[in-house]
Amino acid sequence: MIIYLHGFRSGPQSLKVQALAHRMAERGLQQEMWCEQLSPVPDEAIALAEAQIARCTTPPTLVGSSLGGFYATHLAEKHNLRAVVVNPFVPHAGFDSSLFLGEHTMIYAPQTFIFDTRHVAQVAAMFAPALRHPENFWLLAEEGDETLDYRHAVSRYAGARQTVLPGGEHGFSRWDDYLDAVIAFAGLA
Repeated sequence: MIIYLHGFRSGPQSLKVQALAHRMAERGLQQEMWCEQLSPVPDEAIALAEAQIARCTTPPTLVGSSLGGFYATHLAEKHNLRAVVVNPFVPHAGFDSSLFLGEHTMIYAPQTFIFDTRHVAQVAAMFAPALRHPENFWLLAEEGDETLDYRHAVSRYAGARQTVLPGGEHGFSRWDDYLDAVIAFAGLA
């Protein structure tokens, strides 16, 4: 099972989610993927993902993009699961959390939400300074990410499998090239 955790303001309608779902359906694996709209409240998003993890009869693989990559990291470490993190959010010294604060609109739905200091604190509480199981992770990053500095991810996921590509953007422009490898990493090939 792949549990896909989308990014901040994103949703199951994202191009990455849809591409992976389509490829899995082509391979007869459509029942082996879960992705639902995550709450913009971090603790609620984690609770929904943990409920899905609990329903799995075998250990799932987490796939997360951006803030979803941060969530996937937290959950993979907590439950000793494998995770593919795509241009993940990595808190770091000098990070300005005020960039998240305020009113936001979801990308794929006309829903707005307020992200406040309580939510920033929830994210901060999930951060562990070092990975206990870097061997469980595969980092996919593009150096051209205009939203997050890929070097923070390279440092954070030291010891993990890493694919760092020149150019690209925050949406990870070469995602389609890695679909089969992600499915294989999840043990579904």
